[in-house]
Amino acid sequence: MRKLILPAIIMLAITGCKMTTGSKAQYYLGDTKKAETTVDKPQEVKAATVEDMSLKTIIDNAWQVNVDYSPQLAYSLGDESKAALLADLSPEILAEKNLRQKALLSSLKQLDKDKLSKTDKINAQLLQYQLQNSVDMYTYKDHYLPITAESGFHAYVASMANARLNTAEDYQNYLDKMTALPKYFAQQTFWLKQGLSSGITPAKVTLNGFEDSISAYIVSVEDSGYYKPFADFPDHFTEAQKVDFETKGKQVISHQVLPLYQQFYDFMTEEYIPNARTSIAAKDMPNGDAFYQNRVEYYTTLNMTADEVHQLGLKEVARIRAEMEQVITDVEFKGTFPEFLHFLRTDPKFYPKTAEELLKEAAYIAKKADAILPQYFATLPRTPYGIKPVPAEIAPKYTTGRYSGSNRDDEAGFYWVNTYALDKRPLYEMEALTLHEAVPGHHLQISLNKELTDLPNFRRYSYISAFGEGWGLYSEYLGLEAGFYQDPYSNFGRLTYEMWRAARLVVDTGMHTQGWSRDKAIEFMASNTALSMHNVTTEIDRYISWPGQALSYKIGELTIKRLRTKAESELGEDFDIRLFHDALLENGSVTMDILEQKVDEFIQEQKSAQS
Repeated sequence: MRKLILPAIIMLAITGCKMTTGSKAQYYLGDTKKAETTVDKPQEVKAATVEDMSLKTIIDNAWQVNVDYSPQLAYSLGDESKAALLADLSPEILAEKNLRQKALLSSLKQLDKDKLSKTDKINAQLLQYQLQNSVDMYTYKDHYLPITAESGFHAYVASMANARLNTAEDYQNYLDKMTALPKYFAQQTFWLKQGLSSGITPAKVTLNGFEDSISAYIVSVEDSGYYKPFADFPDHFTEAQKVDFETKGKQVISHQVLPLYQQFYDFMTEEYIPNARTSIAAKDMPNGDAFYQNRVEYYTTLNMTADEVHQLGLKEVARIRAEMEQVITDVEFKGTFPEFLHFLRTDPKFYPKTAEELLKEAAYIAKKADAILPQYFATLPRTPYGIKPVPAEIAPKYTTGRYSGSNRDDEAGFYWVNTYALDKRPLYEMEALTLHEAVPGHHLQISLNKELTDLPNFRRYSYISAFGEGWGLYSEYLGLEAGFYQDPYSNFGRLTYEMWRAARLVVDTGMHTQGWSRDKAIEFMASNTALSMHNVTTEIDRYISWPGQALSYKIGELTIKRLRTKAESELGEDFDIRLFHDALLENGSVTMDILEQKVDEFIQEQKSAQS
């Protein structure tokens, strides 16, 4: 029987939409003669009411909302009837989901928290954090933005071709999902058009080259990623089955899928990108000031203002810069800081010659990192991880590396390494990148989170950015204690990565609230880090199109470091790093105030045990 584990990160919010007028709202893909889809105007949705619910009932109902509106999630939970479906993103469906979540949020806020156990108080606080975000994102019409500077729905949905297909039913479900793509693309394009009409789009400058992420899918049938399942059938299939499914697959890809991408390419290049907003600041969008402050609080999980974040960033930049200057002195470089950065960016000795060389370097570092884990952690995950390149279709505008969790208990997670533009992928950054994305960073934290079977599902399969990204950055620092960064250039790479995250606090708030231009942000990042100029511009565009997310890293890392210093100070010789790390991770992904609460409890428990 198929046994699946849910995705490690579940996006719990589908957000806002502006209802159209008239009995029908029509939306198209490119040439209207090629494809036309209509969506009925939503009927009035009566507000849901939730009264006198227990916390457990609210938790169960909130999880059910996610299952009801995500066929992928439902299927991963064992609902075979959802195997051939894609999410319905019609206005009435999104409005209905929002009303259900608002009702649950209201009921949750009315609960008498004083009567709850310690564990349930945390459950209530985290569920409120998640539900509030979903409701907020609907209000701010985030649903108008199914694309970012990096990529978009057209690339993410293509991952359906990577699913493991073993039976004739699996292949038929895959064919049905491809057949459903025109409706899915039409719905997403409808929301993109709503964004155009209301000024809620990515900044035009961040969409330079975006069309390449679409044209990468406009290839011959046999070269299409969607064809992959028909090029490698299971051994137990008969020749007749293979011929039948391959014929059907070719027909669907040729007549529906490939024209769909061409239509989307035409729409983006002829209509969307030329008319996208010219401002880069979130504050310039409708309700922009409130939206950005909302994102600051969501991504930091703290009541900080944008200006407070900006000032903290400047302070951290100055501190890290002093450490970087010391490394330059240690290697006896005769020149200025900008000249040293130029040297690092241009000397061929720092760059891999082949993609294989870069991947092997990542694998070697990862294996070294595996070996140090027992010294720092008493509890380790059972799920292994592998290393593979970022998919070529999205690599040009994609970040330098990322972790992708497994959605099955018989598959590994993967550390993605970007092998595009090898002359922009310095080897001196690879130790920091690997420790962040693989272990002891994202793979270890996310896998352990998923294995906390005593937690309710909404906590096992959620990801709080300040915690997760803060942990990733802390993991880079932990490598210093574990004996990594022996080469001074690699240590400078570590400092570059820390500076990168500190500079994010400055440029993100600067661009979105203080009138910084894109060029000013690029110059600030480039003059303070050794990141390649390709990475600098890619990252700045990412921050423009994803307001606030970049604040998570430094805020989370500084919180974890402060809490560790507190535990070390109070416990003295009795401080055990392995138990401390387990205490940080044993509750899954949590907000910063909950993390502090749990560390305080850990300190008291350790004191009691020692006394």
